[in-house]
Amino acid sequence: MTGTLILVRHGESEWNLKNLFTGWRNPDLTEKGIGEARAAGQALKAKGFSFDTTFTSALKRAQHTLDLILEEMGIENVTIVRNQALNERDYGDLSGLNKDDARKKWGEEQVLIWRRSYDVPPPGGESLKDTAERTLPYYKAQIEPRVAAGETILVAAHGNSLRALVMAIEGLTPEEILKREIATGEPTVYELKSDGSLKERIKL
Repeated sequence: MTGTLILVRHGESEWNLKNLFTGWRNPDLTEKGIGEARAAGQALKAKGFSFDTTFTSALKRAQHTLDLILEEMGIENVTIVRNQALNERDYGDLSGLNKDDARKKWGEEQVLIWRRSYDVPPPGGESLKDTAERTLPYYKAQIEPRVAAGETILVAAHGNSLRALVMAIEGLTPEEILKREIATGEPTVYELKSDGSLKERIKL
């Protein structure tokens, strides 16, 4: 038996557009982001997907993306589970700052370390390792067993919470996952075996 797991990063947010560190702050989608979410729904509908359960974070940009995907697919009666375990990485003191201003304040090299190292958190925030330690137990307890039982599950979340899942599912090293870009509004589709391991990644 195999199940299907679909991961979608939220569409472009207002703060993505303004080049701000977002983290747990709560801006909504831009018009472009709304279009990206709708396009994801159209692409999934064209492939005939439907969902047994959907999961998203506690942040509106991910929730809005999920709502738009379901609207485009004509899906009304599906369970939506919202949990902050799927929230974006918390950028701590960087949250709300323009990325260029942060580089001026702390230096380009230091900001790059915070953004692209696996286990060095920004002041008051989380590293990708911290994010994985929050996100993966939730995934293992609540999402993976459903997929392993043959269900089709959609997760609408964030670049770094999804990186944590991709790292576990694909068996990537910290170095490999840091190089993986997860585009806004672009579905990643996995078929998982009954033990939760990866059978294949499906191209849309």
